Amino acid sequence: MTNPGWGGTPGEGVPPQPRCVRHPDRPTALSCNRCGRPACPDCLREASVGYQCVDCVAAGQRDVRPVRGVAGNTVTATRPRPIVTYTLMGINILVFLVTALQAKSLMDNGGGFVNRFTGVATFDSPLFGSWVLSPYDVAGGDWIRLLGSGFLHFGLLHLAVNMFALYILGRDTELILGRARYVAVYMISLLGGSASVMAFEGGGFTAGASGAIFGIMGAQAVILLKLRRSPAPVIGVIALNVIISVSLPGISFWGHLGGLVAGAAATAALLYGPQWLGAGQDRDKAVRIGWIGLAAVTAVTMGVIGMRVAQLRGELGL
Repeated sequence: MTNPGWGGTPGEGVPPQPRCVRHPDRPTALSCNRCGRPACPDCLREASVGYQCVDCVAAGQRDVRPVRGVAGNTVTATRPRPIVTYTLMGINILVFLVTALQAKSLMDNGGGFVNRFTGVATFDSPLFGSWVLSPYDVAGGDWIRLLGSGFLHFGLLHLAVNMFALYILGRDTELILGRARYVAVYMISLLGGSASVMAFEGGGFTAGASGAIFGIMGAQAVILLKLRRSPAPVIGVIALNVIISVSLPGISFWGHLGGLVAGAAATAALLYGPQWLGAGQDRDKAVRIGWIGLAAVTAVTMGVIGMRVAQLRGELGL
């Protein structure tokens, strides 16, 4: 008689094949290097040494402290898609197409006329007429114009220039700040541009995403300062665009400047507010302070708008 060599009695034949712990119907000769349990190829993942089962991989990921970005957002191993930037571009393009279809023109979608007797403007596109920024209309109660005007554009070239700038500037800013903070900075910048137009421009009509894009430029300058990198390239681009805003007719200088200031202030509130107010290493406190800072910048912006609306309503006798 001979011993089979696997611990059984003579005559018992071949030993039983191990089974995958997650799939008992699958025989396997493989096992996890960490826990030693048998596992089929579908349940194993390549590790630095050998292979580990999916349960051990998940447990290891839970034990790893997440990496945080400069704004407190979670940084992943893979580069995330800048979904918010692409979504904002899509909304701008969609709004432009609607206005172009209504006006039956790609280059003059914001066209119309002003009645010289009543001063009432009529636009070829009803949507454009409802959203374009007009301080007196906002004073009359059309608050949607403060944000809606940031998604309108005067013609295809205006749209193309702004969307190209948003594509170049927005993607990296979104990845650094995180999606939620990026949306907040973008919308505060847009609102800041509208507030500046309300405060410093008289009549006329203003539209475009330029205020928000200038805000993203301001955000990038603050981010570079926080990272202790030179903001000179961004400041150079800002200076060039400010010169263009002043030099060329038909460009809203105050809309650009207001967006720039609001975007820079909002980003500074996010990145420097927690440091100034002593959050230290307490991430939860830093996050709260950052969002409170954004709310404070929004409140100041709305305060400027509110004071200007009150002044205009007094002029109109409302």
